[in-house]
Amino acid sequence: MDERVGIAVVGASGRMGRMLIQAVEEEPRARLTGVTVRPGHAWIGRDLGACLGTGETGIRVSDDALEVFAVSQAVLDFTTPAATMAHSVLAAQARLTHVIGTTGLERADIERLAAAARHAVIVRAGNMSVGVNLLTVLARRVATALGPDYDVEIVEMHHRHKVDAPSGTALMLGDAVAAGRRVNLADMRESGRDGATGPRGEGAIGFASLRGGDVIGEHEVIFAGPGERIGLRHVATDRMLFARGAVRAALWGHHQEPGQYNMIDVLGLREAGAEVPDR
Repeated sequence: MDERVGIAVVGASGRMGRMLIQAVEEEPRARLTGVTVRPGHAWIGRDLGACLGTGETGIRVSDDALEVFAVSQAVLDFTTPAATMAHSVLAAQARLTHVIGTTGLERADIERLAAAARHAVIVRAGNMSVGVNLLTVLARRVATALGPDYDVEIVEMHHRHKVDAPSGTALMLGDAVAAGRRVNLADMRESGRDGATGPRGEGAIGFASLRGGDVIGEHEVIFAGPGERIGLRHVATDRMLFARGAVRAALWGHHQEPGQYNMIDVLGLREAGAEVPDR
């Protein structure tokens, strides 16, 4: 009997989808059970290996998520908010571990995921890398230690094709800072300053988003106080780190009870005080 965890990948034709497939295939504790693409895609019905140019795999590309989920134990989902919401319903019905790296989710989406988590394990994070999640823990701790006397600015840069801003990771870091200060990020957030904005708001958590070239992801949390600045920075140089983190999350989630989790849980850093971010 094959004891490897069966993992499906949705959005298989995209850049991240291809990396997720590679990460699953590289992991000896996992096996790829199926992949999906959007309806009407040219890959539908073809062997995955033929589409990727890697040789026959025996896995046929599908546009039917329910069909793929039925033979899987986990699904990796780095798609769009609308697609992720549809997948969450099916994953809950199939009692799968739903690993979500999709960004740009709205409050209503988060509430729907909470309902799905009553039946499925959901591991959701704005960033699946080990380093970024350690950065989140550090940002919270520093924010707690320094208090509101230090102004906080979160600067992120990504490739020119990224469509949402600030990034999900930047917002996750903002949540960590806000938690460290015991405030609500929505009440303290300042983004996209332009023109005569007036002085900086007392206790504000500022965001700046840069876009250009092929930057994978750079994030810095700056604490600026009287006479000094403290910077916490993470630079991603290989997208595969996100894919490997997602597979790690799927393997971990396979042994958990239904509920909402994040990479802080997966990495065993809950004791450090980081909460599940609403991102």
